[in-house]
Amino acid sequence: MRIIITFLLALSFLNAGVFDFWHIKKAQEAYQNKNYKDAITEYKKLKTDEAKYDLANSYYKSGDYKKAIELYKKIKEKKLEFKKLHNLGNAYANSNQIQKAISSYEDALKLKKDKDTKYNLDLLRKKQKQNKKKNKNKNKKNKNKNKKKNNKKQNKGNKKNKEKNSHDKKNNNHDKNKKQKKNSHDKKNQQNKNSQKDNKNKKNQQKNKSFSKPKKEPLSDMQERKYLKMLNKRGVNTLLLPLNKKNKGANHEENPW
Repeated sequence: MRIIITFLLALSFLNAGVFDFWHIKKAQEAYQNKNYKDAITEYKKLKTDEAKYDLANSYYKSGDYKKAIELYKKIKEKKLEFKKLHNLGNAYANSNQIQKAISSYEDALKLKKDKDTKYNLDLLRKKQKQNKKKNKNKNKKNKNKNKKKNNKKQNKGNKKNKEKNSHDKKNNNHDKNKKQKKNSHDKKNQQNKNSQKDNKNKKNQQKNKSFSKPKKEPLSDMQERKYLKMLNKRGVNTLLLPLNKKNKGANHEENPW
């Protein structure tokens, strides 16, 4: 019984090895023919780190750098460490993750001195330096552009405010002149009105003076006698009391009738 179980296990391992060999062969053929889609399909059927490495390379060749990076990170096999780090740097570089690519190349060179890895590292360092300079110039240019834009906006605002202030000042001067003119006109009208009133009062005073009755002087005794005599001749009986003389004795009225 034990012999049978051992035989079946050996047969299963043999079949697994045969099938793995078959998938590896098909995957390699597809990879060499640049048929990376089929290569990915075949490599996925394998579970070894070597297969993961080849699968990651297939994703890299197909342009799926994100998948390639994920798979390179999962590889634990020590003998594949240098290749993994070198290719991981390539994947980062193609994803425009320059600093991560530089770090991967530096880690790879710690394990092995490689001309291609050193070339890629120097190339990325130079590119990083150029990018920094470019970004610095770009930021400076944007800063100057923004400054110029802000100055233009500020000048425009100042000009607008200046025009507004000039307009307001002009309106204020116009209103002030208008008010002064109105006050002057009102003052002149008031003066004319007062002058007319004074002239009218003066005229009325003159008129009243001209029409006022002359003050009668008191009659003298001679004038009084002449006046009585004249009235008697006309047949008019009257009593003329002397106004300027004080009567002696008791005060009484005499009736002419």
